[in-house]
Amino acid sequence: MQQPLSRRAPARTGFKLALLLFACALAGLRTHGQTPAAPPIPQPAAGSPSRVVLDFYQALRERKFREAFAMSIYKPAIEALSPQEFDDMRPEFEKMAAAVPERIELSGEQISGDEATVFARSSDDPAAPLDSIPLIRVQGAWIFGDQKNYQIVKTKGAAFFPEARIDQHHREVEAVLVLLAQAEATYAAQHGGTYADLPALIASKASLKDDVQSDTLGYNFRVMLSRDARAYAVSAEPARYGRTGRLSYYMDATGYKSKDTGGKPFTPPGVKKP
Repeated sequence: MQQPLSRRAPARTGFKLALLLFACALAGLRTHGQTPAAPPIPQPAAGSPSRVVLDFYQALRERKFREAFAMSIYKPAIEALSPQEFDDMRPEFEKMAAAVPERIELSGEQISGDEATVFARSSDDPAAPLDSIPLIRVQGAWIFGDQKNYQIVKTKGAAFFPEARIDQHHREVEAVLVLLAQAEATYAAQHGGTYADLPALIASKASLKDDVQSDTLGYNFRVMLSRDARAYAVSAEPARYGRTGRLSYYMDATGYKSKDTGGKPFTPPGVKKP
């Protein structure tokens, strides 16, 4: 289906639970802003939901990925990865660690049976909405995450992280395509209606370089121009099909389409390249 270019690019991931930066693409965990805080917990007790949250993010920030995931619903997935598969996923884990803030302020916790919610804020603004962090109790210990997604992780095992990575990469590629379309529109407005090739586009907006040349995204972008440069098209294919992505993309001024072509370039039927 044609995706219009007027839609906004998905927001970049911040703290709003750093772990979920790509796993949520599959698991669907979400935070809930403006949640009323429970009574504050100055010193979380050992083994409490609040202590687990602090220990989890500290381990993640320190790049102790196996230790961090062992405190979460992702434990079955991380334990099922071979050493080679773990190393292959490390760039994604590094992205998670880089998103964790140095300061996490706990506001309180609520416990109901084997489910708990910890309220936290990573912003210095006291008016900023709280993050609601779900936990469940498994075999007597609190772990980061919820029951529904815990079952998903257990079912998928070693396939969970690779599949989640691919889903997230597809979302990120679509965000980059929107950014490229916006940059082309701006460039054309400033250059008499002519569009730019990729180097010129990056030169006009330096921030695009990190998007289209991201090592962790694992996609190759190309910009094609007509002879008079008054029409353009963008293609994007996974650098490693089945590992960094499955969908190939084609975009022009009307929007973008995608298809699984086995990693080959995709041109929609009836579309004439510039």
